[in-house]
Amino acid sequence: MADDKKQGRIEISPQTIATIAGDAVLRCYGVVGMASKNLLDEIADRFQPERWGRGVDVLVRDGQIVVDLYVVVQYGTRVSEVAHGVMHGVKYALEQALGIPVAEVNVHVQGLRMPNDNA
Repeated sequence: MADDKKQGRIEISPQTIATIAGDAVLRCYGVVGMASKNLLDEIADRFQPERWGRGVDVLVRDGQIVVDLYVVVQYGTRVSEVAHGVMHGVKYALEQALGIPVAEVNVHVQGLRMPNDNA
């Protein structure tokens, strides 16, 4: 009998990665929400407003994760600082939770929320 050290394989779905990333984004200073990146996502959001992974695209390539985030930022905050905070926060959260290197975290600011904007 051969001494085989391989115990099996772990697979993590892109949806799981998107959920972790989305949660990390919403904990970042200056972010007030996630945005739809295109018309099809906007239509899906109307039918599933609590959809996990909204505004998050995940690509796993060569064992590394690439994440695109579509966010809405609070008006009056420094957009570049909020975006950098999101990049670092999401990268940290994913690497801590998954133990997989994150190659890129790209932040796309889709809008600004004005102080009296209730939407």
